[in-house]
Amino acid sequence: PYGDIKISPAAGVLNYGQGIFEGMKAQRTEAGDIVIFRPNCNSDRFAASAARLGMPPVPEDMFIDAVRSVVAANARWVPPSGKGALYIRPCLWGSGGILGVAPAPQFTFCIYACPVGPYFKGGMSPIALHVSDEYHRAAPGGQGGAKAIGNYAPGMVPCMKVKKQGFNEILYLDAVEHRYVEEAGAANFFCVKNGVVYTPALVGTILPGITRMSVIQLARDLGHEVREERVDISFVMEADECFCTGTAAVVAPIGRIQHGERDVTFAGGEVGPLTRKLYDMLTGIQVGKVEDKHDWVRKVQVPNTKRLSMRWSRVRTSDTSLMMCPQRGARRKRKG
Repeated sequence: PYGDIKISPAAGVLNYGQGIFEGMKAQRTEAGDIVIFRPNCNSDRFAASAARLGMPPVPEDMFIDAVRSVVAANARWVPPSGKGALYIRPCLWGSGGILGVAPAPQFTFCIYACPVGPYFKGGMSPIALHVSDEYHRAAPGGQGGAKAIGNYAPGMVPCMKVKKQGFNEILYLDAVEHRYVEEAGAANFFCVKNGVVYTPALVGTILPGITRMSVIQLARDLGHEVREERVDISFVMEADECFCTGTAAVVAPIGRIQHGERDVTFAGGEVGPLTRKLYDMLTGIQVGKVEDKHDWVRKVQVPNTKRLSMRWSRVRTSDTSLMMCPQRGARRKRKG
């Protein structure tokens, strides 16, 4: 059951940041089934991240079985179709105590879950990004390509600063030439010009997103050329439409980017046509509304699923964001 964890103050994860995590979602289809999306890809990335941080990889069968077990045990917390998801957070920590800078002697593999509401409440709305000339997300040879816990705290201050200026998120450039786009906050970046889709190439400083991979395939299925290459910010500012991808939002439209003295609006400040199409296709596949031609979706077997259904309502949590919680349960209580 979910609860606090006892850990040594000398744990590698606490002192040296030896920890990784994944982000996944379990969703309910219109037929009532509970499904997860491309868990094998999350397992592959989890293993690659572990190797980068000097930790033993979790075998794929163990990883996927554990995810399925957590989802099955918390099936009643999966919202109705279209009302949100059960967010799943697999973690691997260097939990053993160690004073020297070296891999921990013991490691802990843990998964917890939490019900969340829809990312876009009231429909998709374009976000505004500010290009950072001061901060960088990652450097060549670092851990930018791993889903390491240490990649996220350094982005909090830059994000807070741009939010005070009226932007939703920060757009990072490369740390060497300060001209090539890398990531939009913690999301992968895409832009479209004359029907061609562009996204920064995976050069070790960019996280290989599962949603990114899926969007690339779907864009090609639609007949679009997709180029994975270094994308100059000056080229981005001339694009027809832009969007970013990630587990939470799936596909988020970008309506505006500010870079220096330039402030450009894309697609008239509305959701771009390809952005909309890709979002509808991918979210449709994830909940069974669109044919899963690539066999990405995995069903989670849950005994007596119908009897586990609960009534859900929108409630306001302490951080003022809306999320889905069962009427009889505690607010923001994590299960699993």
